[in-house]
Amino acid sequence: MKISASFLGIKNNFEENIIKLDNTTIDYLHVDIMDGKFVNNKTCKFKEIMKVLDETKKPKDVHLMVKNIKKYIRKFKKLKPEIITFHYETCKNCFEITRMLKKYGIKCGISIKPDTKVEKIKTYLPYIDLVLVMSVEPGMGGQEFINSSIEKIKLLDSLRKENNYQYLIEVDGGINDTNIDILKNNNVDIVVVGSYITNMDNYQDGIDKIL
Repeated sequence: MKISASFLGIKNNFEENIIKLDNTTIDYLHVDIMDGKFVNNKTCKFKEIMKVLDETKKPKDVHLMVKNIKKYIRKFKKLKPEIITFHYETCKNCFEITRMLKKYGIKCGISIKPDTKVEKIKTYLPYIDLVLVMSVEPGMGGQEFINSSIEKIKLLDSLRKENNYQYLIEVDGGINDTNIDILKNNNVDIVVVGSYITNMDNYQDGIDKIL
């Protein structure tokens, strides 16, 4: 299982602490992008994000919580991310977005909110690289893990095995040392961990506790 670390919860010494996070054993930096429309929160400006992330080495896992998906893909492709994930709930033509990402050589992920059923995205599963299951409501860090997410994960894993699909299963929200084992036991490939790590003085200690 790989760890994609979200820096959404970092409030102080932002640039210094992202570099500190980048120097741990995480596999990805999880870049949450919010437009204040699809979710209430809004991330800092593009130039500020680019300035900070330009100093980091870890692969970027970009999560778009936005309404205008194409606009933000065009912006954040400049980061040369490994993955860009967009939300099914705000996508009018998911195949068009998938083709756009493939054209840029970026892996394509689709995310679903806690109240969106897996069945809604079954059409896209043969064509995407990753499904991001939100185990909290998107837009804010520090929330508790929604246990019903486990059934979605089990279904996605079952569909993957039955059809020989190649997508990865990623889970985001409320993940810590008390629930990590159930995710490991259900074949989750990547976990997004934020405040559990960034609330600690020593980020590596938090990472070691959930590996």
